Amino acid sequence: MKTRDNIRNIAIIAHVDHGKTTLVNELLKQSDTLDQHTEIGDRAMDTNDIEKERGITILSKNTAVKYGDKQINILDTPGHADFGGEVERIMRMVDGVLLVVDAFEGTMPQTRFVLKKALEQHLTPIVVINKVDREGARPAEVVDEVLDLFIELGADEDQLEFPVLYASAMNGTSSYSDDLASQEHTMKPVFDTIIKTIPAPIDNSDEPLQFQVAMLDYDDFLGRIGVGRVFRGKIKVGDNVTVMKLDGSTQNFRVTKLMGFLGLNKVDIDEAEAGDLIAVSGMEDINVGETVVDPSKKEPLPVLRIDEPTLQMTFGSNTSPFVGKDGDFVTARQLLERLQRELHTDVSLRVEDTGEPGSWTVSGRGELHLSILVETLRREGYELQVSRPKVILREFDGEMCEPFESVQIDTPEEYSGSIIDTLSQRKGTMENMENTGNGQQRLTFLVPSRGLIGYPTEFLSITRGYGIMNHSFSKYLPVIKKWNPGRKNGALVSINAGKTTTYAIMGIESRGTIFVDPGTEVYEGMIVGKNSRDNDISVNITKGKKLTNVRASGSDDMAKIKEPDHLTLEESLEFLNDDELCEVTPHFVRLRKKTLNTKQREKEAKVARHN
Repeated sequence: MKTRDNIRNIAIIAHVDHGKTTLVNELLKQSDTLDQHTEIGDRAMDTNDIEKERGITILSKNTAVKYGDKQINILDTPGHADFGGEVERIMRMVDGVLLVVDAFEGTMPQTRFVLKKALEQHLTPIVVINKVDREGARPAEVVDEVLDLFIELGADEDQLEFPVLYASAMNGTSSYSDDLASQEHTMKPVFDTIIKTIPAPIDNSDEPLQFQVAMLDYDDFLGRIGVGRVFRGKIKVGDNVTVMKLDGSTQNFRVTKLMGFLGLNKVDIDEAEAGDLIAVSGMEDINVGETVVDPSKKEPLPVLRIDEPTLQMTFGSNTSPFVGKDGDFVTARQLLERLQRELHTDVSLRVEDTGEPGSWTVSGRGELHLSILVETLRREGYELQVSRPKVILREFDGEMCEPFESVQIDTPEEYSGSIIDTLSQRKGTMENMENTGNGQQRLTFLVPSRGLIGYPTEFLSITRGYGIMNHSFSKYLPVIKKWNPGRKNGALVSINAGKTTTYAIMGIESRGTIFVDPGTEVYEGMIVGKNSRDNDISVNITKGKKLTNVRASGSDDMAKIKEPDHLTLEESLEFLNDDELCEVTPHFVRLRKKTLNTKQREKEAKVARHN
C-alpha cells in the first residue's frame, strides 16, 4: 500500500501539568522549522491569557515541525476532562500518540482518560516519561504503571510494544535510558522515534475527496473555518465540493481558501492531499463531524461524537444597581451576540432561551468549562450575572439519572479521614485506597457531580493545600432522592447601599467571615460575608460611628479588623445557593440575592417555609 513517507500525524496527550505543552515547545525549538530570529515563549502553544496563567491547555492546537525532509504534524490536546470532546475528535485526525507521563506522579485520572480514547482508535503509541530530573522521580516504576494501564485498558499486542523515551522538557533534554546521566540537550531521540514508529498516512490521493472537520476556528473576515484531515483524494482552492451535513442533507460550496500549518502559523496553500491536516474556509455553517466530499461521489465518513454537556448555568445581563459602571458591553443583545459567537468554535457548548428576558441557559462539560467562559467574557469587557451551576439530568429506560464522576485524590495520610468523611456526606462511595509511599495515600471515589459543586474549596481547606484532586465524568446513575448538597452556611446580606465602614465590620465579623474591605461600595441585597450558622442574616455594614466632640472621625482608622476573605470567581460560583447570583464585571465579582429588597425577600422566605 502506497504511503506518504514525508508526513507523520501525531497527537500529544497527557494528564494536566505533566508537561506536554512544554515538550511541544522544545520540539518546535529544536526542529528545522523556525528561523533563528523567531522567539517563542515558554508555552507557545497556549495562546490565550487564561491558558498561560493557569498552565492548562483549553483548546487543541495544531502545529507542524520540519525534521530533515519530513513534516511532523503535531496536535497538542487538552488534558482536563472538561475538554474531553476535543481529545476524542483529535484522535481521528492522527495515526499515533505521544503519551507524556510525569516521572514522579505516574499515571493519573486524565492519563487513563486520554489513553483510553487513543487505544479505542487503534493508534500507535510512544511513551515519554517526562520530568526525570524532578526530585523523587521514579521512572522505572512509572513505566510499569503505564504498562499496567495499557493492559487494563485492553491494548492490543502491537500497542503493548510501545517504545519508551525519557525527557526533561523544561531543560530540553531526552534519552533512551532512565539513567539521568544519559540525558542530552537534544530532542533527537523523540524525533527519530516518531519517524520510525508512527505509521505514515496512506496515499490515496488519486481517489475522490473525503475531508472531515474535527475542530472549528473563526475569523471576522473569513467566517467559520473547518480544521481537519484529508482522508482521501485532493482538495484545491476554487474546487466545487459538497458538505455531507449531520442531519443527512447536503450543501454545495466553493473552496475560497486553504491553509496548512507550519510552526506557530497558518500558511496559505493552493492544494492539499490525503494525509494533510488543513483548515478550509468558504463554508457558511460547517460543523464538527461533517464530511466534505467530491460532488460525484458522496460518501460521508463516520460522524464524530461530541460529548454532551453535564452542567448548566443561567447567564443574564447585569440587573444590579451598579449596572454599567464598569463594563463596555452591558445590554442583553450584546451578551447574546457574544454567546452565539462562542458557539462558532466551542462545539460542547449549548445556549438556550429561558423564556425570561435577558437570560439564557448555558450548558457545558463542567465547572471549569463554564467558569473559563465567564472569565473570558469579563476580560473582554462584558457585565453579566450567572446562577449556581446545576447538573443536567437525563432519562434512561424511564428513570431519571444524574452524572457521576470518578475522583482520584492524592493526599498526606493525616487528611484521609476528613476527606472520606466529607465525600461520604456528599454521597461519594470510596472504591480504592492505597499507600503511595512517603506518608501519601491515593483515594478513589465515585461521586455524584452535584456533590462536587463547591467541594474544591473545602478540599483545599481540609488538606491545607497539600492534597491533589482530579475528577472526570464516569457515567449516569439513578438520581439520589431527598438530597440537596447546597451550602451549609447562610449569608450576611447588606440591608442598604453605601460604603462599608470599619466600625460596622467590627460589629459584624463575630457572626462569620466578611468578604469586603472597608470603603467598598455595596447595595441592598448584596452578599458581604458568610454566616457561621446556616441561616441568612441581614446586616448594616455601612453604619458609621456617631461623632462627638470628644472623638475625632479619624479614630476609626486605628481599629483592627480581620483580613476579609476575597473570593475568586471560581470560589464565588461554588458559594452560590439557588436564590443567589454572581455579578461579574471586568474588575469586580460580587455575590447578591436574586431578590434585592430585604422586606420582599423576607416575605418570600415566609411563603417558602409555609409551603
